[in-house]
This record gives sequence, structure tokens and C-alpha cells, in this order.
Amino acid sequence: MTTSSRIYDTLRQDLVNGRFEAGEKVAISSLKARYDVGLSPLREALNRLAAYGLLIQENQRGFRVPRLERDELDDIAGMRRELEGMALERAIARGDAEWESELLAAAHRLKRADQAPESGDEWERLHGRFHRTLVAPCGSAWLLRFVEQLHDQFDRYRRLAPEAPEVRRVLDAQHDELVALALERDARGARALMDDHIQRSYEVALGSFSRGRLTR
Repeated sequence: MTTSSRIYDTLRQDLVNGRFEAGEKVAISSLKARYDVGLSPLREALNRLAAYGLLIQENQRGFRVPRLERDELDDIAGMRRELEGMALERAIARGDAEWESELLAAAHRLKRADQAPESGDEWERLHGRFHRTLVAPCGSAWLLRFVEQLHDQFDRYRRLAPEAPEVRRVLDAQHDELVALALERDARGARALMDDHIQRSYEVALGSFSRGRLTR
């Protein structure tokens, strides 16, 4: 992995995890020291993140973290339902026995992390892997890119929200239900459940407004 790719991955996770304030101006000099990286690979990573939508490039004034707004969250959640649902239906139609094995393994790892709530970062990593595995054989690299990008944008909101243990238990149980429906090749049922899964997650993400962090 190149230095630019390494810093891109690290900054991407830090931006999604809310380690920078929404609307914050990103000082390149501070980032160089914080991540112990040279100017050239850092600028390359920042330009990639701006193209990806996790930073805003402000002409010659550098970069800024995008603000978080209710209208954008609504749009992201709606597009997740459309595109992730489409990807899931296609994956169920195309997935083979190897995909089934990988899906079961991803679900098992996530369930183990569910039972260890102190491992928050590890749960987030395995949660992302589970959702990627679920739609992996959809047959469209572009669709997978869009789904991944929407997940990252959605998670910027969700991870700022207060904990909702009761909803979390439902969402965790739905992961197993999604696997069962996928293995049964019930594309319609799986898509309906995915719609509900995203809607419940969206309602959790709305809790971020109660913290005064977002713009209505």
C-alpha cells in the first residue's frame, strides 16, 4: 500500500467516525504533523477524499469538512434504499455457494462483535464488511461503489447519534434475518427487510439533531 493510499484510508475512517467537526477547515500543516506524512501524498489523499465527497475543496483556500444537514441525510437514506435494495436483489440472483459461505462467515464475525459492545471500532469494521459481503455478487462495480459511498456518508450522521440500545437489538437481529432470506433466495423479502433496516438506522441517525450538531 502506498503512503497516499494509507493516509487516504486513515483520513476516510476519521472523517466518517466524526473525529473532525462538521464544517471544520482542515489545516494541511496540522494534518502533516498529526499523521506524520509528507505534503505530496497528503494532498493526493485530500483530493481523492474531496472527489469522494468526504471533504470540500475550497479553491486555493484548502479543504473543509462538509456540514451535516437534514435534507442531505434524507437524500442519502432514500438513495441507500434504492441502490442497496437493487444491489441486494441482484446479489441474491447471482450469488454462488462461495458467496453463501462468505456471507455466513461475515455474519458470524459480526454477531460475535455484537456480544462485545466494548469493541466499537471493531464492530463498525465488521458491520461494514457484512453489508459489503451481502451485496458483493451484484455484478456491477459502479453500483458497489455508489453503495459504499452512501454508507460512508450515512455513517457520518449515524455515529454522532446517541445510543439506542433497543433499536440496536432489532438491527442486530435483522442481520441474521437478511442472511436467512438471502440463502433462501427470497429477493423480495430481503429487499423489504433491507428497506426497514435502513429506515430504522435512519431514525437512529436523526437523533444527532438532538445534540445540536446538525443543521435543519
